[in-house]
Parts: sequence; structure tokens; C-alpha cells
Amino acid sequence: MPLIGKASPEDLNIHSSQYQWARKLYDQAIANTWYPHEITLKEDLEDWSRMTDEEKHAVSFIMSFFNPAELIVNRVLALGVYPYLKAPECHLYLAKQMWEEANHCVAFEYVMETFPLDQAKLYHAHIETPSMQAKEEFVGQYLKRMTEDRYDVSSVEGRKDFVRNLVAYNIVMEGIWFYSGFMVMLSFRQRNLLRNFGSMINWVLRDESLHLKFGIHLILSILEENPDLLTAEFADEIRGIITRGVDLETTFNSDLFPNGILGLNADYVNQYVRYVADRRLEELGLGPYYNVTNPAKWMSSATDVYELVNFFESQNTNYEVNARAHKK
Repeated sequence: MPLIGKASPEDLNIHSSQYQWARKLYDQAIANTWYPHEITLKEDLEDWSRMTDEEKHAVSFIMSFFNPAELIVNRVLALGVYPYLKAPECHLYLAKQMWEEANHCVAFEYVMETFPLDQAKLYHAHIETPSMQAKEEFVGQYLKRMTEDRYDVSSVEGRKDFVRNLVAYNIVMEGIWFYSGFMVMLSFRQRNLLRNFGSMINWVLRDESLHLKFGIHLILSILEENPDLLTAEFADEIRGIITRGVDLETTFNSDLFPNGILGLNADYVNQYVRYVADRRLEELGLGPYYNVTNPAKWMSSATDVYELVNFFESQNTNYEVNARAHKK
């Protein structure tokens, strides 16, 4: 069966899976299952009491975005992705991913409720902060198209909209914005601070790396099955969505680091954002745009996890639909 399309009542046979990469990712996701309260934050509370106001602002600002962002991804999956896939093995993985997004939201709430913070202020920051609002609206504009009555996934333009939505939420939000936040929060552990919180972020990152891998497989499979989408114009549009996401994150990081903290400032983080964006572009076969080096080389193992693939090329030697997942 084709991967994209309205699921029918007959699309129920999980064996044998046509898209085995989805089943393998599901099995890995099950093995990665964790729960927030498995991590104690007592030592982190002691660290918190010694941190500067600028450091506390950085952590709380990112958490204010991450908490609703996980639920935004959940909504995108439920309304803009799941209904338009036919393969039951993809539905299987998406069900686990949606649980994970909810688990991440609860995890961030656990942290915000444990640290001595103004919880009401944190929960409403994404509504009151223009740079956070802009990021949420960016993802929302693509999801809105997926929920319109006249949306038709069987048309060429409808399939393009589906890919646009995937790029916005998976490549930009999960694959760039989230990685930027992970780097900032894990930088504290590099300085021997918030180590248990850092372990939680590692678990979230482990989940998100699978989400990203699923999204990339999904995009590549759709493009291989729909060669009419493989145009230079559409490639430019995909690149534009990603670079627009980088611009929004750059503005966000100015609010995140109004003064900077030890070892980190907005310029440093923005270089990392551009580096990660280049990685995502390369993973889609579009080639780097920013051509910058990684300023946080200690994060390279978490960032450079994919074999490069040829996106808009007629002969794709690194990726095969229906059969084999990427070699690691």
C-alpha cells in the first residue's frame, strides 16, 4: 500500500510490515520507556540555590517553551499526521510517540513544580512572550492547513502540504529548536550543575532522536513514492521553511540570553542552531546553508546521528523504501 493517504478499515495487517523501519523504531521506543519521577531532584535543588539569576532565567525560559511545545507536537501528530498515513506500523509508532510527548510534558511540569519558581508565570510565558508566540504560530500555520475541510491528501498540492507540515514540526521544531534547548540545559551538567535534571534531558533527547529519525524516514518514503514532488522549486521551499525556523530561534535566543551566562550567550547558541540546521538540511540531501562549525562539540554525538541521504535526486543509493532502515 502507499504510505500516504486516508486510512481505510482494511488497513489493519501489522504483519508483514511494509515499512519495517517504523516497526523497528517502535520496538526501540518501547525499550526506552521511562517515567519522570524515577529521577530525584534533591541535589539539583541545592545547585539551584547557588545559581545566578541569569542561569535560572535560562532554564525557566526554555522550560516555559518546552512544556506547551510537547503538547503542540502531540496535537500535530493526532490531527495532521496520523489521519493521513495508511501503514498500521506507522500508526503503532505514532501512538508511542504521542505517549512520549505527554510524558515529556509531565516531566517538565515535575521540574517546574519542584524548583522554587513562579509557576503561573512560567505556564503563561509562551502566551505573553512574542518570540515564543512566533514559534508556536509557525508550527500552527502548517497544522491549520491539515485540518481544513477542503484539504485533499490525494492531490499533489495536498501531499506537498503534508510534507511541509512534517518539515515544520519534525525537522524544525523537534530537530532544531528542541536540540538547541537540550544543548543549553545539558551545558549546566558540563559545569557539574543540575546533573539529575541533565539525566532527564538525556532521556528526552533519546526519545526525540527517534522522533526525528521517524520523521526523516517518513519524508524520504513519501518523496520516493511521489516523484512528482521532486522539483527544484519544492526543494527551495523546504529549505526556506527550515531557514525561517532558524530565524525564529535566533530571536528566541535573544530573549533567552539577554546578558549571557558563564560559557554561553546568544551568539554561541545561534551558531549551534545554524550548525544543527545544516545537519538537517544535509540529512534531507539539500546541502548546508550556513556552513558553520559546531561550537558545542561535546554535543556532536547527540547531533550527528544520521547517514546522509540524497533527497531530490532521481537515483537514491543510501535509502530504500519498503525495506531497510538507515545503516548506523
